[in-house]
Amino acid sequence: MLFIKVDDLKAGMRLGKPIYNKNGVLLYDRDTKLTTQAIYGIKNFGLMGLYILEPAEPAPKLTEEDINFERFQTMAVFSIREDLELLNSGKRDKGIEWLCNLIIKNYANKKDKITFIQSLRSTDDFWYKHSISVAILVAIIAGKMSMPPARLHMLVKAALLHDCGAISVPSAGYAEDDPDIKAAIRKASLETLSSFSDLGEDIYRTVLFYHELYLGEDTKNITDAVKSDVNAAILYVADAYERMTAMKSYEEPTSEILALKTLLADPDRYDPVVVQALINGINVLYPGVCVELTGRIKGLVIAENYLDVFKPWVLSFMDNKVYDLTSPAARGVEVVDIMKTMDNRIKLDPDLLNEYRPV
Repeated sequence: MLFIKVDDLKAGMRLGKPIYNKNGVLLYDRDTKLTTQAIYGIKNFGLMGLYILEPAEPAPKLTEEDINFERFQTMAVFSIREDLELLNSGKRDKGIEWLCNLIIKNYANKKDKITFIQSLRSTDDFWYKHSISVAILVAIIAGKMSMPPARLHMLVKAALLHDCGAISVPSAGYAEDDPDIKAAIRKASLETLSSFSDLGEDIYRTVLFYHELYLGEDTKNITDAVKSDVNAAILYVADAYERMTAMKSYEEPTSEILALKTLLADPDRYDPVVVQALINGINVLYPGVCVELTGRIKGLVIAENYLDVFKPWVLSFMDNKVYDLTSPAARGVEVVDIMKTMDNRIKLDPDLLNEYRPV
């Protein structure tokens, strides 16, 4: 699968991912051959590019959950764009409550893990996609931590609004890690939230503490803040994971496994209980994912380890050897990273997996 900029699209190219409108209506399905008219219409959507299948590449299989996730993300981005623009102009939003309730309904308190899919973002839509993705992750984490409904609702709404002032800060879309830009986003976001007192003191407090964590450099102060406000700690972990794994137009994303290892390696900054709740809620090393092990061994995950996500069963490509990373025989062998593809949701024949799956 290739990423092709909009200006380089040509008639006859096949779509690798579906395209939806703001109401979630399917406009172009996967494997659709683009026409000149379709390309003209796509350019009006404001997209920077599309995923295109190579000439002999079959369309990747998607589950119903994958399809619904992508459809929801498209609808949500259109919705949050309108709401954040209204709030930054001093007007009331139209759909924050609707969007908050929908995120909770779809992603909080789910029994199974979800496959959290990052979509490519440009400088124009960075903050809208960021807000939606962080809110989804917060819902997943808070759900796994059994937060009561009122608190869960507050957290998701705070996640949707935590960087609400960013759209009014020049250069924020491609320099979000610059200290001056971070300070400007904090100032603009808190000013916007303070204009709407009916949003609630808890939301303002959570966003305020989050920005103190995000801007902080003193480890002791960060540790104290994390311990004093679990709401901000949840938002901080969700935001950090989302930023690391985001598919930006100007840099490579960090893989899911390396992002989680980064969070776990700094328990003073990232609350370990919150990070574990995140791990419990998303698919990372599940059957079908290609990985690289210690010693440059490349293989395929054939069974997930529900007790320790970092120690699955892996089938080596080189010699068909199965590695049980929990076994003493595999001491010193660990997952170094995920072998990324343009679309990491590889679907394999269940019968094939069962041939190698441990009993």
